[in-house]
Amino acid sequence: MSWPRHLARWALGLALAGAGVGHLTSLRREFQAQVPGWLPLDPDFVVVASGAAEIGLGAALIALPRQRRAVGWMVAAFFVAVFPGNVSQYLTRTDAFGLNTDGARLTRLIFQPLLVLWALWCTGRWPGPRRPDQGNPDQRNPDQRKWQMEAGGRGRQTRPPEQRPFLRKAGPAAVAVQEETQVAFARPGGARRGPVG
Repeated sequence: MSWPRHLARWALGLALAGAGVGHLTSLRREFQAQVPGWLPLDPDFVVVASGAAEIGLGAALIALPRQRRAVGWMVAAFFVAVFPGNVSQYLTRTDAFGLNTDGARLTRLIFQPLLVLWALWCTGRWPGPRRPDQGNPDQRNPDQRKWQMEAGGRGRQTRPPEQRPFLRKAGPAAVAVQEETQVAFARPGGARRGPVG
């Protein structure tokens, strides 16, 4: 994953955690103004619950990089879930967070889908360019597929021998030995003595 995505993931995680802390402390009343009146729940409970969720999701974005794709879906789903609150604030013309005009509230409304895209992009869920050796094995380099099939798909190396720097320098003999070793271990029964037929 690229550095811009890493930085964007950290920035979003910190922003979510900061907003979550605000839900529980100084901005609690402000956030209550965004809770739709038709929601059959106590506004304070909604604010506290959403604040706790934001803190958890923000921490997960930063602390769980291996699970970032699953976390990305959860963050995007959270932004979608709270979107009705933004719509309600616009329709009822509720003033909060300095959004005291219809234009400011509309801008905030439009910004929410961008947060969804941000969450998906910075966690690698939003489609991006793929390297030829990623994705479906059938789309990989023909020589690489051939090597993996000969090695039974069990070899630790995923590149053909001629593409490995240390074997290129060692010469053809080392490549031949490496190929025989990989094929031998890939077969049932493990390694055998003598040349591989």
